[in-house]
Amino acid sequence: MLKSFLGFFIAYIICLIPTSRDWLGKYNYIMVISTIVNHPGRPVGSQIDGAMLTVLGTVAGLGWGSLALYVSTSTGPARSGYGGVLATFLVLFAAAIAWLRCVFMRFYQAVLSAGIAICYTCLADTSEEILGLDLWPFHNSLQLVKQALDLPRDESPVLRRDLGWSFVKLSVAVRDFTIDLTVSRYLPDDARSIRNLIQGVIRGVLSIRPETTLFSLADRLLEGHTTVLEPSAYRETSTDEEASCNADMTLGVIVELLAKPTRELLDVIIAAVDSTDVTLARLGGVKKLCNVHENKLDSLTKNLEQLQTAMDAFDAADRLLLQRTELPPAYSNRPEVVEIFLFVHPIRQAADKVLQLLRKATQIQQKDTSWHINLPTYPFVKSLDRVNAQVRHDRGGLTAGFYFRSKQQLEKSMADLQYTSYVPRSRSIAPVEDRKEQMPSHEGYQDPNNGKLRKARSPLVARYRYLVWQFLHRLQGFESRFAFKVALITTLLSIPAWLQQSRGWWNESETWWAVVTVWMMMHPRVGGTFQDLWARSLCAALGATWGGFGWAAGNGNPYVLAVFAAVFMFPMLHRFTQSSHPRSGVVGCISFTVVSLGAYTNHALPSIVHFAWVRGLAFVVGIVAALLVNWVLWPFIARHELRKSLATMMLHSSVLYRSVVARYIYYAENHAPGPADIERSEMLECRLREGFVRIRQLLEMTRHEIRLRAPFDPVPYNALIDACERLFEHLVEVRQSSIYFQPFMLTRGAAASNALFEVRRDAVAVILLNLYSLSCALRADLPVPRYLPSAAAARQRLLDRMEAVEAEFREKEKVGGVEPRSGIGRRWADVYQYAFSSALTDIVEELQLLQRWTKEICGEMGFDSNICVGEGVTGGAGDES
Repeated sequence: MLKSFLGFFIAYIICLIPTSRDWLGKYNYIMVISTIVNHPGRPVGSQIDGAMLTVLGTVAGLGWGSLALYVSTSTGPARSGYGGVLATFLVLFAAAIAWLRCVFMRFYQAVLSAGIAICYTCLADTSEEILGLDLWPFHNSLQLVKQALDLPRDESPVLRRDLGWSFVKLSVAVRDFTIDLTVSRYLPDDARSIRNLIQGVIRGVLSIRPETTLFSLADRLLEGHTTVLEPSAYRETSTDEEASCNADMTLGVIVELLAKPTRELLDVIIAAVDSTDVTLARLGGVKKLCNVHENKLDSLTKNLEQLQTAMDAFDAADRLLLQRTELPPAYSNRPEVVEIFLFVHPIRQAADKVLQLLRKATQIQQKDTSWHINLPTYPFVKSLDRVNAQVRHDRGGLTAGFYFRSKQQLEKSMADLQYTSYVPRSRSIAPVEDRKEQMPSHEGYQDPNNGKLRKARSPLVARYRYLVWQFLHRLQGFESRFAFKVALITTLLSIPAWLQQSRGWWNESETWWAVVTVWMMMHPRVGGTFQDLWARSLCAALGATWGGFGWAAGNGNPYVLAVFAAVFMFPMLHRFTQSSHPRSGVVGCISFTVVSLGAYTNHALPSIVHFAWVRGLAFVVGIVAALLVNWVLWPFIARHELRKSLATMMLHSSVLYRSVVARYIYYAENHAPGPADIERSEMLECRLREGFVRIRQLLEMTRHEIRLRAPFDPVPYNALIDACERLFEHLVEVRQSSIYFQPFMLTRGAAASNALFEVRRDAVAVILLNLYSLSCALRADLPVPRYLPSAAAARQRLLDRMEAVEAEFREKEKVGGVEPRSGIGRRWADVYQYAFSSALTDIVEELQLLQRWTKEICGEMGFDSNICVGEGVTGGAGDES
């Protein structure tokens, strides 16, 4: 903030010195405006990049404008059409830079400067800190991990949401670090490794079930109770009493062996995370994060040894547990035992992730920790669509920009997943070659893809036609719409500059700042609300008024103007560079600069009141025009985007469900998912988590929108987002659980697969059909059919059939003398099979909630398709019926 103010104030003082003011000319305040647009409150790499882009854009704008002025006055016919020539040049250039502003975000500063320069040349006087890696996301993520490991605790959706948000912030921080030239003690590769390892820790923590009875049962044993269970758990009959005693004995053994190692492991993990946080902060030179833990700076190696010792102790207790005869042969009828195992095992897996993080932090600590100059390492093609954090902030529209960017990435990933061919397991166990030989021949069938039946087509011609189609299709996107809006409004506002009867007051009042304001205030995605209109207009009027007061207070005294500038510009620059309303801040800064320095240069003729109000009015007109055009032509409506985004997320959930079922559950023999499949799934889950974060931000934007028909009710949308996110978490649990055991139909062979084929197919198809139907209803804003296929009934039929087939195969194995499985693999397979089945059941329950809240939003269709039983909160279907 101080750097931004000093940069402005130095340039402002230079313009107040008479010698430099006269040398800079009538529009000397352009230099001050340049320090505002490319303010120095950025990292050094971003500042260098911004300076180069600003110069490039200014040169391009001045060059094109000079060419326009030369052509418009070169010949007699051109001079007679002076205004038309300038208008043509302005429209073409404005449309081009507006399109570039949308397509290549990296050139934002260049096209912004080019727009100001072209407005100046075609419309004015017409006549014939050194920063590196941002460690705050790393610190916040590790603090959230510590909070999540404070076990046992109640399930907290807010904490899970914060962990997901920190997951996203880590990626953004490392991308900002590698996109520009930076000076840091961290190398880009080390920053990426730390990010990946912390994200792995977060992923492991999210898989832990926070609620458990393990430690409460251990406390009960320490208090001297002879039984683990409460007396109320025993039943009256002798059979139930015997079963309860066996359950108590089993729980007692598990609690006795696992409670202490698990608690010690948790304590060591928390200490290790804390030490890693302090070490990373100290290595990065951020003292604010490590002063509190000064005594833990040198304990990283010690924590590494303690963590390894705690993990070995836990594994030893786990192996000792298998030797106890009190454990039952199966766990399917012991949910209390399964819940304890499902609590301790993810903790042990999270310890592996923390151990890897500790080792990497130790390696970085042992390296040379001197300052390094890191060149940009982010891929150049990708960097064209991204900018650093401060430029994103100055550009405005952060929420919408992040939403559309994450949506585009997610749709691309889902398209790759959706188009991946999958051949389901056939009920026949014959090899593929045999099945091909057994297939009947179709002599009359002709393959349309056969090269002999198609016209010969050159690959070069096909590629050319595709590029032409791709270009024409791109012209239908939001980039061309934004370019059209910019060209339209700038041309309409510029008409007085090219007409003889209005040219006088246009030049005298410098009304061309209205066109510059339009260019700066318009955004490719969001238009703004009434609150934005009020705030920006107020800041523009306040800046012009304060600039007039500054000149009038000292009758043009430069010292008084400097004092007024210091008082006004410090809070206004803070609003521009630090607050969530940057565009109102920048228009206030520019309006004050134009009025104060313009009055100082031109002696405030004809009067300071007239001088200030006409320029302030020009800024307000530009603000109003920009918002009106964005409201009328292809407006951004957050509640509509929210509904469509939820529809898209449901469709993505169905694709993810199909992929999990095909790749992790019902896969063919010898085609089990490998490390590459798991890594791809984790990457996709990361993007889906970011998608839910962006949707919640979009929901927050609906609070500021004006709705003409009725107040917007966010409650059903919030509940629908929660249900959809829980459905996603259950899908993740299904995928993680399926890794530790083979599905029943694979372990039993093709006979079991054939016996379960119909019910298995129906259970999957019903869920897919429900998700697809709900997604289509949300996207089209149409009522949901009253009756949809029951996923619960299909799930129950599958469970009943599985139980019957399982009983049949157990009888066959008993007769055949097959030995049951034993060991750790058997136990974890049984435990995770229980978790797998419960997660699939939870998916069915969440699907019912999705139906409920979708009907609340879109309404419900009656027996007659023209009758809507319940009007949704959006009122779309209800209004049409």
